[in-house]
Order: sequence, then structure tokens, then C-alpha cells
Amino acid sequence: MDKWIYTFGDGKAEGDASMRNQLGGKGANLAEMCSLGLPVPPGFTITTDACNWYYGNEKAFPDGLDNQLSQAFDHIEAVTGRKFGASANPLLVSVRSGARASMPGMMDTVLNLGLNDETVEALAREAGDERFAYDSYRRFIQMYGDVVMGVDHELFEEILDNAKAEGGYHNDTDLKADDWLGVISGYKDLILREMDVAFPQDPREQVWGAVAAVFSSWMNQRAITYRKLHDIPSEWGTAVTIQAMVFGNMGSDSATGVAFTRNPSTGERLLYGEFLVNAQGEDVVAGIRTPQDLTEAARISAGSEHPSLEKLMPEAFDQFLDIATKLEGHYRDIQDLEFTIERGKLWMLQTRAGKRTAKAALRVAVEMAEEGLISREEAVMRIDPASLDQLLHPTISPKAHRDVIAAGLPASPGAATGEIVFKSDEAEELAKQGHQVVLVRIETSPEDIHGMHAAQGILTLRGGMTSHAAVVARGMGKPCVSGAGGMRIDYDAGELRVPGRTLKKGEVITIDGSTGQVLAGSVPMVQPELSGYFGTIMQWADEFRRMEVRANAETLIDARSAQNFGAEGIGLCRTEHMFFDESRIVAMREMILCDTESDRRKALAKLLPMQRSDFVELFEIMAGLPITIRLLDPPLHEFLPHHDEEIEQVAALMKMEPIELRRRADALKEFNPMLGHRGCRLAVSYPEIAEMQVRAIIEAAIEAGNSTGSKVELEIMVPLVGLEKELEFIKTHIDAIAKTVMEETGQEIDYLVGTMIELPRAAIQAGRIAKSAQFFSFGTNDLTQTAFGISRDDATGFLPTYQARGIIEKDPFVSIDVDGVGELVRIATRAGREVRPAIKLGICGEHGGDPASITFFETVGLDYVSCSPFRVPIARLAAAQASIRHSNAS
Repeated sequence: MDKWIYTFGDGKAEGDASMRNQLGGKGANLAEMCSLGLPVPPGFTITTDACNWYYGNEKAFPDGLDNQLSQAFDHIEAVTGRKFGASANPLLVSVRSGARASMPGMMDTVLNLGLNDETVEALAREAGDERFAYDSYRRFIQMYGDVVMGVDHELFEEILDNAKAEGGYHNDTDLKADDWLGVISGYKDLILREMDVAFPQDPREQVWGAVAAVFSSWMNQRAITYRKLHDIPSEWGTAVTIQAMVFGNMGSDSATGVAFTRNPSTGERLLYGEFLVNAQGEDVVAGIRTPQDLTEAARISAGSEHPSLEKLMPEAFDQFLDIATKLEGHYRDIQDLEFTIERGKLWMLQTRAGKRTAKAALRVAVEMAEEGLISREEAVMRIDPASLDQLLHPTISPKAHRDVIAAGLPASPGAATGEIVFKSDEAEELAKQGHQVVLVRIETSPEDIHGMHAAQGILTLRGGMTSHAAVVARGMGKPCVSGAGGMRIDYDAGELRVPGRTLKKGEVITIDGSTGQVLAGSVPMVQPELSGYFGTIMQWADEFRRMEVRANAETLIDARSAQNFGAEGIGLCRTEHMFFDESRIVAMREMILCDTESDRRKALAKLLPMQRSDFVELFEIMAGLPITIRLLDPPLHEFLPHHDEEIEQVAALMKMEPIELRRRADALKEFNPMLGHRGCRLAVSYPEIAEMQVRAIIEAAIEAGNSTGSKVELEIMVPLVGLEKELEFIKTHIDAIAKTVMEETGQEIDYLVGTMIELPRAAIQAGRIAKSAQFFSFGTNDLTQTAFGISRDDATGFLPTYQARGIIEKDPFVSIDVDGVGELVRIATRAGREVRPAIKLGICGEHGGDPASITFFETVGLDYVSCSPFRVPIARLAAAQASIRHSNAS
């Protein structure tokens, strides 16, 4: 019989930390903590296999699960001495989700399960506290009604708000036992009215409803969105952990909290977290009450008057500190912990690898390596390359004037400017239209994930440093300010109010997630620098990396940025981008619209000094590093004049009638220009264009070499070659012009001539092409288009549907299609090296900055990847990790 359930408790466990694929991260780590002898309430975990069975069998539970569930409850009852559903000494449980990858807040939880009209009285008698028992019961009804039965959460809140208003209460903790009885009655009536069925009193029925709800939450919209953002496969499924309840809301000697063994925002080696006295776990992250600091140092730093856990419950705090240190040492990573103190006794409810900002991840990795806890290789492998994007965004300039209108908690670092928007759907819609927005909410919930993703930053009025908004924003790399309690939101009026000022929806604000400040308007920003822990990790990564990392750049700004980010050359300089400047486009149009070769050469003579000047500056900046210059590639229609004013401007320059110029422009238009007269086909049809560019390149290389004292490592790339004779023809012209320039100047330089492999035919015939090509650079953008027969510009209309229906896993324009396009790369690589063993091989498409694609390129054995300047650090780290994996696997 299949084993669907694994138990833990009383210092023993059937599972361990290695079983996270079956038990999820939560279940596996609870089992591990139990085996370590830590105080963990007993429980059991229903496996992810059961979840997959549930979805594969029309949401039915697998055979044998009911018997195993009964036996698992027997286990908890034996450890606790309590009985599930009993009228005396009843057992209550929590039901929580737990996938193998942490997905905070994305799936559902039910607490206090097992309470009903009878067991709540038993709980009251046992605790000697009716208020506590009824508070626990109303929490359960609300949570079960929302999560399992589908009653709108806000309807429950309305009943509670009304009860507080009638009693003149400010906080939930002010309500008395009789008040809670009234709320409970109102909750039951609400469920019956909304669902036409009574709240279930049978604890076994409650269990099955909760398990089904947690399984179902794996496919709720927020979980689907989160998985898509973090590349978590849907087939992983979630486990369900059912555990004996312990109560942090049993009075002033009880508490609940969350903590990180190091600061998840900065990585500083200090215990970091928050707690609430007389509360349950969801109160801390929900932002309903403002939590207190764990340590005295944190309390003093925050200027809080509320006592810390260290001061309030010193024995429990000392025990917790010892456990936190032990768990970090055991897992050799920063830990995210949840705990409850029930009448002075500490219970551990969760440990997992703590989500952290990229800044914190770098510091933690470096310091743990320096402490000897992990190796340098492990430190490099610990950093998610994509997360480095968080550090490559602007921060507020120190010289900027700060019109501070409010302050909250610095929940996630970085700064963001945007229009105020109050609804997540609106944030998403405005972002699609090109607006930059800041999502402003009283508090966020998992339903806001799409709006948070669309926004530049998030501002919340409630919540602490471990609230939903803070945790999710840090994971996304979004700046976030939380707990800005001095502000008020009027959703109906669309207004954000601070003392003395009112800001309306659409007005611009700036948030500083590093200080917690909220500023009116936009402010100057500064770019980040690669230094400190970032520089250390990059240095270590470069030690392990095999592939070079170059940048795609053609402007001076791009080239300098690339150099600052550690690029080892330019892998793609798109010469056509140099002509789109307003001062040059007219001369380019004149050249294109010329009828004769002689006229074209006259027009090209005007462009020559412009091109040469650009190349000189580029070569000087990248002195001593390889630079790949691609000859003119795009279809000529991209340069053509379209408006009457543009046509008249060019016609006047060419001394011809506008109507004749329009006729020539129309004659150049193509039905499918991306597969038309472009790339090497232009050089074959109009060799004079390539000749002008080659002359500019060689003259500039000689001049830059003389000025810098470093020879230019020049590579001239011919685009869109599909036939070996195309390259032979163009290379002959390149070599002839280069020879002429060298004779004219009396100076010789070395250069390579190669091609982009961006057509399936070129990949298949790479052996023949390699006879003329000294290097290949895979243009995977066009290679993907031509291999799939898909236009990248139009693919967004249907590729998301393909992903949603499981036809493709990832967008092939984002992450390389290993089996198809990747196979073409393999074919070309093998064939090229067979003919020319020393051929240089690289990639310059968008995939050059994608970590998953870089892993593939390492296995193929490419010499370098090239990507946009701001992705160079990502590529450096990803290339190092790919090299480590490949080395360890071989």
C-alpha cells in the first residue's frame, strides 16, 4: 500500500529534511527539528503525491488515506494525551500547506480545527478562560468559512468591526467573552445565509474540508502567479501538515512570533524578528496589530516603547536564541523561524531557508564562507543570479531634496517613483499601458500579488517587517515601505491623506525602501556600484567561471556600463543603432533612396566619418578587449521616411520631388521584411555599404590602437548568413578593403571575420560555413524565430496560452528551447569545430543573460556569452554556477 502520511513528534520522525519533495519544506523541516530534539508539537504530513493524486483523479482522495489519517491522529493523541473531537481534553490541530519551494502566503491555512459548540466549552474549562476559548473559536469559524467554504473574508470583518464599535472597543483584544459569543453567532448566521449550509460541527468533516481546501489552494490564482514568477512547476504539488495546536493567545504569558537568524534585508548577523503577546500566528503577518521587537537592541534602535521578548520573557527568549543558533548551524543557512509561547513554554512551528534580499544574500554568503560554515563554491552557488537585478536599480541621490510626507518601516530596499494607485487590478492595467505606479494599500494580501508585480514599489499603512507586503516585496526585489501608520487611505475618494496634505490617485510619489521614507513627487536617482560583498562574490564567481562574459553595446553609455559591470569585451555592436540619431537618419535615408551605386557611394561618404568616430570612441573605452562589430543587419524599410515632413526633408536634400521620393520608398517596402532584404543580403546587393563600414572599422581600430597603446581585438561579423558562398563573397570584400586601408596607413592590424548563426540552414551547414568563418556567434533571437516559425513581436498573443495549457514550459524567447533551438546550436558547434578546431563560439541573443540558457551554453562548450550591460553581473554569476555544476557532474 502507498504511504501517504508521515508522522513526527516526541523526539521521533518518519521523515527528515532530505524528503522535501514528498513532505514539502514545512513537513520535512518539522520532522528534522523533531529528530534534533527541539520542542515541536506532534503532527503528520500528507505527501505531495496525495496532492497530485487529488488533481489526477477529479479531486478525489487516494484509497487508504482515510485509514492512514485515523492512525496519524492516534499518534498525535498518544503524544499529547488529548482526544480529537472529545468533549473533555479535546485535541485541536492546525492544517497548513507546504510545497517543496517556499511560497509564503500563497496557499491556505486553517488554525484551531476541531473546535465546535461542544469542544469550545471544554477548552474554556481547561484553560480557565472563556474569552480565550471563544476568541479561538471565532478565529476558526472565520478562517474555515473563508478558506474552506468560500465566504468573503470582508463579511466576517464587518461583523467584527460592528461588534467593536458597539462595545466601544479599539482592538480585538479588548472584546470580552460575551462579546465573542455574539460574534460567533453572527459568523454562523453569515455562513448559513451565504452558503445555505450550516458551519460543520463534526471535526472529521472539518479535517477533510481543510485538506481539500489546502490541496485546492495549490491551483488558486495567487499561487499560480507566484509559481510563474519563480519558475516553480505545477506538477510539484503541495503537502499538507496537520499538527497539534499550541496557543499564543492564552494570556499575557503567551505569545507568537516570527524571526530570521540574520537580518533578511541587510544580512547582518543579528537575530531579527517580531512577536505579539496574547496572539496567534496570523496576527503577526496580517498587520492587524503592530508587533514588538524580539531583542532589546532592536527595540532601542526602533525607538519603541513596547517591551522586547528578551525583556518580557527572558527564559523563553534565551531558549529561542539557542535554538535559532543551532538551526542555522545545522542547515548552514539563514533560517526563517516561527514560534509560539504557550503559558511560558516555547514551541517551534517552522524553520525554512529565509527569503532575503539580494543585498542580504550576498552578505550572508560571504560572511558564512569567511566563518567557515560554507565553502566559497557554496557561497557562489547560494546566490540566485536573477536576484542580482535587485541591486541594479536606482537609489535616491544623497543630494536630492526630500519632501518627506510620511515614514514607515524600511521593508525592502531600493527606491521607486510612480503614480499612486490603490487597486492591484488597476496597477496591472496601468503598467501594461506603460505607466510607472506605486501600489498603495492599507495592507496587502496574497490576492494583491499581480499588482505588486506590476508596480515599481509597494507602500502599506499597516504591517511590520515580516508582513505579507514586506516578505513578498523582498522576494520580488521591489522597494517597499510598510507600517506607514501616519497616513490614511480613502479608497472610495481615491485619496491618500497625511497631516496637512491630500494626494490623489495618479499623483507621483517616491518611496525609499532603505529608510522607510515616503516622498512627494519624483527625485533624482543614482546608479548602484559593484563593491563590497557584491564585488567579493563576483570575484569568487570569476575564479570558478570558464566562459567569458561580454556585453551587447554600441553607445558610449552602454560600453562604460558594461565595463563597470565587469564585461570582458563587446560581443555584439549593432551598427544600425548608430544611425537612428536625428542628426544621422537623414543621411542614412539619402543613401538608401539613391538609385545608382555612384550616388550611394557619395551618400556613404557622408556616413563614413560618423561611423569611424563612433568606432574610435568604442575601441578606446574597451581598449585591449575583444569587440565584435556586426555589419548592417535590419531591413532598409526601418530607416525609410514615413511622414510628409520627413519625405520633404530628404527630397530637398536629394534635390528631387517628394512624390518621386515616395515612389522610391514604396518600392523598397516588403511583405515580410524580417525575412527579406536584410543582413548579408544587403552586402551582396550593395557591397559599397559593407565596404564603407569596413573602412570605418579598420581606420578606427588603427587610430584607437595608436591613441591607447593597446591593439584592438577586432571581430567583424556578417549577419544572417545561410549559404557559405554569401560569406565567401562578403569576406572577399572585407579583406580587400582592410588591405587597402592598411596600405594607405602603413599599419597592419589583426582581425577575425565570422558570422551570426541565426538561421536553421546555417546551423545545419555550419561545417561548410566554418571554412570561411573564424568565429560563430549564435543569434538566438532570430534562430528561435526561424526555427519555430514564430514572430517574436506577435508571439505574446498566444505563447501565454501555450504555457497555461502545458504545451510549452517557458517562453522560448526568454529561455532557450534546449531540445529544438538548442539542438541546432549543438549541431553547429560540433560541425564548426570539426572543420576549424580553434573556432571561437559565442552567443549574443537575449538568452545570453538568462541563467537557465547560460547553463545550457556551458554544457555545449561555448567560449562566451554576450548580454545587455545590466545583465553582465547576472551572466557572470550564472556562468560560474554552470561551470561548477558541469564540473561536479562530470
